[in-house]
Amino acid sequence: MKLQVYFLTFLITTCLSCSSEPINSQEQTPPKVLPPIEVSEVEETDNPVGPQTIKYLALGDSYTIGQSVCETCRYPEILKRDILKNLDSVSNLVLSVIATTGWTTTDLINAITNENPSSDFDLVTLLIGVNNQYQNIAFNVYQSEFPKLVNTAIAKAKGNKEHVIVVSIPDYAYTPFGRGNTNISADLDRYNTFAKNYCDSNNITYVNITDITRQGLENPNLVANDGLHPSELAYSMFVERLLPVAIEKLKLE
Repeated sequence: MKLQVYFLTFLITTCLSCSSEPINSQEQTPPKVLPPIEVSEVEETDNPVGPQTIKYLALGDSYTIGQSVCETCRYPEILKRDILKNLDSVSNLVLSVIATTGWTTTDLINAITNENPSSDFDLVTLLIGVNNQYQNIAFNVYQSEFPKLVNTAIAKAKGNKEHVIVVSIPDYAYTPFGRGNTNISADLDRYNTFAKNYCDSNNITYVNITDITRQGLENPNLVANDGLHPSELAYSMFVERLLPVAIEKLKLE
């Protein structure tokens, strides 16, 4: 009887000790820790520039206003049209012209002062000086006033000289009116040389179109019906030289 009691006590003790162990007697595997996901830094880029409106100011005299040709035949209008054709980023171009036949540098300075155009133009062209020569005004007036006009053009181009183009003076000696007068050509060479040297010294873009107009006697199609001013064909040839320069400047915007 004692033996049975002892055996029963042993069984109970054994069962109790077994029940005290964890339900899962095997060591649990810790959960896997996933490595952090590397997020590559994305370079921020500006949104693509959509079509925009740009502003162009043309300063000058009869060669800018287009004396004796239609309004859309003058070189600023042709340049405007060709920019819109060739520059996809531009959807609209607003052209302002301050020019009148017969204006000298003094006249143009006064007109700009009176009209007081804004200073937010994306492109400014300047073609002036032939009437200083034609009216026999002292050359030192041009020497003094041309730089003022260039600086005004820069101011109107948001203060950025990279958006200014100075155009050389056409040579009206090579027209029926000028009759090949070499004195006219020599005078205009003096004006153009001064303008070019000034522009080169100050890193201002200068485009020569004078040689085009010097074909006027051998090619009458380059002269308007008045026998003095450039024709639409001549202005189109001006723009062939101006266009690539203008487009590069507008791409800087």
